Amino acid sequence: MNITNEHKQQLDTLVESWISIDINPQSKQEILELQSQQNYDVLSKKLSHRIAFGTAGLRSSMESGFAHMNDVTVLQASQGLIEYLISVYKEETSIVVGYDHRYNSQRFAEILTSVAVSKGVKVYYLGSVENLSKQTLELSETSYDNNDLASVGYVHTPLVPFAIDFLKAKGGVMITASHNPARDNGYKVYFSNGCQIIPPQDQHIAESIERNLQPWEGVWDVAGKILSGKKQNLIEPVRELITKEYLEGIKSKLITNDKLSFNFVYTPMHGVGLDIFQQCIDLFAHRGKYEVVKQQAKPDPEFPTVKFPNPEEKGALDLSISHAKNLGYKLVVANDPDADRFTVAIETKTGVWKQLTGNEIGFLFAVYFIEEVVPKESLKDVYLVNSTVSSQILDAMAENQGFHFAETLTGFKWIGNKAIDLEKSGYKVPFGYEEAIGFMFNLVHDKDGVSAAVIWLQLYEKWFADGKLDPVEKLEQGYSKYGWFKEYNGYYRFQDGALLNQIFELIRKSYTGHYPETIGSFKVVSWRDLTIGYDSTSKDNIPLLPIDPTSQMITAVLKRGSGDESVRFTCRGSGTEPKLKLYIEGKSKTSETIAREIAKECWETLREEWFKPEKYELEEVHP
Repeated sequence: MNITNEHKQQLDTLVESWISIDINPQSKQEILELQSQQNYDVLSKKLSHRIAFGTAGLRSSMESGFAHMNDVTVLQASQGLIEYLISVYKEETSIVVGYDHRYNSQRFAEILTSVAVSKGVKVYYLGSVENLSKQTLELSETSYDNNDLASVGYVHTPLVPFAIDFLKAKGGVMITASHNPARDNGYKVYFSNGCQIIPPQDQHIAESIERNLQPWEGVWDVAGKILSGKKQNLIEPVRELITKEYLEGIKSKLITNDKLSFNFVYTPMHGVGLDIFQQCIDLFAHRGKYEVVKQQAKPDPEFPTVKFPNPEEKGALDLSISHAKNLGYKLVVANDPDADRFTVAIETKTGVWKQLTGNEIGFLFAVYFIEEVVPKESLKDVYLVNSTVSSQILDAMAENQGFHFAETLTGFKWIGNKAIDLEKSGYKVPFGYEEAIGFMFNLVHDKDGVSAAVIWLQLYEKWFADGKLDPVEKLEQGYSKYGWFKEYNGYYRFQDGALLNQIFELIRKSYTGHYPETIGSFKVVSWRDLTIGYDSTSKDNIPLLPIDPTSQMITAVLKRGSGDESVRFTCRGSGTEPKLKLYIEGKSKTSETIAREIAKECWETLREEWFKPEKYELEEVHP
């Protein structure tokens, strides 16, 4: 990078700004050393661009500088968030705060709590006020009578939106980076309806952050503020209460059969899920054995046994499957580290182990609710919901069974808000999902991997415990009834952040008119571009789903020849990672093979026509 003298002067000013705010001697020294070494390339990456606040809140690697997750950026985001909530709710403002086991998660939650208390905002705290983080104890002016033997207060992410609903709080934050690599952390924001924020809330909060960059008086004395908050009853520890109520909700709303007669293996993937999962299993009156993968049982921010702590990644369930094989068990159940996602692996009748995809699990959940749980006379009042990148088989089911289906934009912020809107209109929404192993039930308006495990175990008892049928055979039965829908999903990873927009702009320049008539050998049947706001199938070509010029998303349906098969794809930029994601689903009314083939052919066509990984130096990841 060529750094001009003008840019150097700007960076020197940013260094001064950083030094004036940061109280951490280590990160302070790091920035000063980079300046003294005149390493302006690194300084520019750290300081020139502020970490963006969006509908996902904040998520980045934990490093010094305004571009990353650290004490300074968390403090600034917290000040902006608290000021925004106060502007909306005035003296009624309250917030739920939770955190997981990642490095600095507890510290970041304590900083947010300090900020809230400084403005007289009520904090419903899911963490520990008895055993504060080492960083807070070292960097605070006030001494604190810490209890090193007390619990550190880790919770799984769904407990935050559940607590917002139960306590009628005005917002909430969960400190987690979910299934991201160990060096990352995040700041996940919920609104008063128990859903993740959506536009324009994110923009209002981002603007508020920009107005509140300078630390407020006394907020860096985090231990002192927590002491003050306890004395003023502004901090209310609620983890025991909310956990109890969450378990009551699981029991009353989600458990319809309290017998589990089979054995299985569970892994929390080095995360926080084991404790709450065990308490949920204890709600079943009769149960077989379950074994926990010991190497992955305890919360460990290093995630030592997996390359990525994401149960979807290849190899992530190898230890679990190996353990199940040794025990002679046929089922593995897994959560991601913050336990808001869920997946399973099963041994088929042929003795082969298979990890089900998010769409396959979602389809089985949908069949379970529609065919086994919801009374047939009530189907007319029921909606199932999934995102536009997930399988359209729910739409085919709705047409066949007489319930309703709705699709949303990507993410549970949209799925949850859609469910709330439908419920306000008198409909029931027992289930919603996204293909990235996220599943929502009638307990929180967000994905919940523990709720998913509870439902799955009952589903497994109903259909598979006696060994007469396995999940693959059940899927085959469903496809035979509703049509064959087969996915070929993947992504392209890139290094240059500007490349994503460049690729999409080149795609749009490759055709005249509103959309291309053909792509390779495929004929374009329908086209939706939510970036520019065009839908070939809607009235006046205005999309029914929200338009977002700041993100890239194109969805199309293609046909090949005169047969019954078609293929639907969505390509979009990831909101949290440097990825171009591609979701492809082949559809055939008569053949699984055709559905698979057309999906794979679509991937290959788009690679050759559009994405050209060799030209753009993209890393291609697909099945």
